[in-house]
Amino acid sequence: MATTHKTRMLIIGSGPGGLSAAIYGARAGMQPIVVQGLQPGGQLTITTDVENYPGFREVIQGPWLMQEMEAQAVHVGTRMMYDVITSVDLKGPVFTAVGDSGDVYEGDTLVIATGAQAQWLGVPGEQELSGKGVSACATCDGFFYRGKMVVVIGGGNTAVEEALYLTNHSDEVTLIHRRDSLRAEKILQDRLFANPKIKVVWNKRVERFMEGENGDLRALALIDTQTGEQSEILTDGAFVAIGHAPATELFKGKLPMDETGYLLVEPGTPKTEIPGVFACGDVMDHTYRQAITAAGTGCMAALDAERYLAHRDFAEAAKVEA
Repeated sequence: MATTHKTRMLIIGSGPGGLSAAIYGARAGMQPIVVQGLQPGGQLTITTDVENYPGFREVIQGPWLMQEMEAQAVHVGTRMMYDVITSVDLKGPVFTAVGDSGDVYEGDTLVIATGAQAQWLGVPGEQELSGKGVSACATCDGFFYRGKMVVVIGGGNTAVEEALYLTNHSDEVTLIHRRDSLRAEKILQDRLFANPKIKVVWNKRVERFMEGENGDLRALALIDTQTGEQSEILTDGAFVAIGHAPATELFKGKLPMDETGYLLVEPGTPKTEIPGVFACGDVMDHTYRQAITAAGTGCMAALDAERYLAHRDFAEAAKVEA
């Protein structure tokens, strides 16, 4: 039988943004509910080594970090719900979400932390070698390839930025693009072509990620998009940089988004155009996409939600007294 769950702060999504919002919201007495979604814990649950999250001198594991964040959120008063939201009503003043289970969730405020997923090529070996030489985040994993050969796959701003970033760690960076020109902004292209550490391979499509004897990535199998000629390129690390897809399907037609689907917020805040509805983490951040920035915006969302409720409650009390 379907149940209705009510809370001062409803959070959809359970990555670093959602769980940080829950921790701050619970400590503010809002008794938040987190609906975890299809991937409880977010992208960090499929990330092995995490070396750049503050507070840990040794490498930690992504799933462990998310387990600890969830445990902390529960410890301070968060309710975790294992459900997937299928529809939302943002008309207010109470925001409503319906789960796949049939349960209804009502929140005086709503924090959207549904995240984004890296887009993959979908070729053999890609997922099998993920974390073993294949990555979708140079900022996250580039440090592990100090002094090694790396390749970046893509032709847009993200790919060029990733290639430039990787030159901090490697003197042999190869950008592989399936066309004969880049889509990236000209200023980024100028920086790329001027960097002696970067070589560009044109008109090549990745057909397969090839495993070495040690079980890690050894090479990429390529095919020329014009001639059909097959070739291989040896590499220690491959970074797929063909974009991210924010999980915003639920909110189409209900909240403003940019042309790529990221939720639009008031600059410098997690506030959407609907008072009481906030967005945090990768669902609104197409620039940084880091666990620490997601956690930071989750904190901001909770603080702003608490302030929103305080102002609303004060205004309602003033009406009653009048």
